[in-house]
This record gives sequence, C-alpha cells and structure tokens, in this order.
Amino acid sequence: MFNNLIGGEWVEGPRVSRNINPSDTRDVIGEFAQAEAAQARQAIAAATQAQSAWGLSTPQQRFDILDAAGAGILARKAELGDLLAREGGKTLPEAIGEVARAGNIFKF
Repeated sequence: MFNNLIGGEWVEGPRVSRNINPSDTRDVIGEFAQAEAAQARQAIAAATQAQSAWGLSTPQQRFDILDAAGAGILARKAELGDLLAREGGKTLPEAIGEVARAGNIFKF
C-alpha cells in the first residue's frame, strides 16, 4: 500500500485505488491511497511552505538536490522501467528509455 506524502509524513487516505497492468489484469502493480479534500488542502499548504524554503536555498543547494534526484532515478532505471512497462503497456526498452530521459532532466 502506497500512502500520500504530505508535509514529510505518510498519510493514509479514506479509499484505495488499484493500479492494474493493462496487458495482464491479474497483475496488481500497487494499491494507492486516495486523498480526500482536506488532505489535498494540507498537501497544498505543505507545498506552499516548502516552496518558500526552496526559494531561500542557494543555487548550489538546489543543484545538489536535483542532481541527487536524477542520480536516484538513473540508478533505479531498470526497476522503474519495469514498473512503467507494466503500468502503461509499453515495451521494456521504451519504458527504460523514458525513465532514463526523466532522470537526465534533473542532471546538469
């Protein structure tokens, strides 16, 4: 079960949504908490607060954070590509390529 990350804390939702592989409906990729309206408002407030802190960070600090995010994505491109292929019905090479492109967006 994947919960929502709101303000640095994992929060359960009132309902659960299943993500199912379109090419094999027996394959449940994951179950995800659905947020309610109050949780959405909390997430917006937390994001607004985080944006203020982000704006006060130095360019080097922002670079380091984004570079680490890109490195993390690229380090897990096979795993993430497999999930993307199962979720979207893409071929595995296409999905891994898409993940690699996403990871490289964060790299400078």
